[in-house]
Amino acid sequence: MSRNERNNAHEGTTVSGYVSWISGGRRRDFQARTQADNFPWDKSFQLRLIGPVLPIATIALALLVCGKTTGKTLTENGDYIDIYQRFLQASLAAVQGDKPSSVTNVEKPNHDPSSQPIWQFSLDPYDVVRKQEYPTKEKIDDYDGIILTGSAASAYENVEWVNKLVAFVKDLVENRSHIKVIGICFGHQIIARAFGGECVPNGGRWEIGPTPLALTDLGQRIFGVESLNIQAMHRDHVPLDRSPPGFDIIAATEVSPNQAMVRFKRSTSQALDSESTAETRQELFGRIHVLTMQGHPEFTEPIVSSIVEARSEAGVIDAEAAEDCVRRRFWRNDGVDVIGRVLWGVLGVQRSEG
Repeated sequence: MSRNERNNAHEGTTVSGYVSWISGGRRRDFQARTQADNFPWDKSFQLRLIGPVLPIATIALALLVCGKTTGKTLTENGDYIDIYQRFLQASLAAVQGDKPSSVTNVEKPNHDPSSQPIWQFSLDPYDVVRKQEYPTKEKIDDYDGIILTGSAASAYENVEWVNKLVAFVKDLVENRSHIKVIGICFGHQIIARAFGGECVPNGGRWEIGPTPLALTDLGQRIFGVESLNIQAMHRDHVPLDRSPPGFDIIAATEVSPNQAMVRFKRSTSQALDSESTAETRQELFGRIHVLTMQGHPEFTEPIVSSIVEARSEAGVIDAEAAEDCVRRRFWRNDGVDVIGRVLWGVLGVQRSEG
């Protein structure tokens, strides 16, 4: 089912606005946003709608789970599915103005909520490691976007599940331009490998914790800011001189100069003239087919701290790098309010600028 078909199916079934009802002899007012068939209708409710009835627009996503969380990270923060569910929900709420945001130069506040649909998403996980499962041919075209997660594995490994993932990504991008593809950390490296780039160990140098990224002119247009801070957790990278052709690098650090890439739809020009001001950011988002990040916008301070603690105790991360991460652990994290908003823009969530 296409996005329009899904959205039309929901049209008119959403209760939205301020609702008054009687419970226990008391009048209670609250703002309701729910589907009519899920609302607890019964004779004890006296319902009247003050606000408008809004349509629901659904973004269908597939999550290719490339790794797993363990130990304290798992018990306190959940698995990759839990982590991405929270990240996507928080960033979608930020886009829709459901919570205050300190960021004002990325998306203007929505001053007329009644003119916008209520955006929601579905998230179907696929275990591409142990089960080596993928969306079927019958299912894949139902998705608006496919996300590749991070992993403790190395993207350069010549093993069955990694090679199968590389082949899947190449076929997906080359033959389904209507499906947006997002790669995070390991996913960034897999996408690079699928299109002729290379992933290699970075001489044992880790990037961990909140990490400042320098943005190119195109990167600044995409993210709406001059620089970014993102949670990092990697010692493999895609070298600048071995990045895939056809992709534009939009962010860098001194340790890993390829921190983010975009690939535009083949029917459009490969890159945007940084001097051009004729194209809106929503139009720019629409042209992006693939977006990758070496860092982890979905990671929070507790997640990173628990991983660093476990890996330093195991001797994987040296004491100096771990101590440096602890020193920076409360630095600003732009994962939700900047990067997450852009991901939703690329996936098709549109908000009018007030």
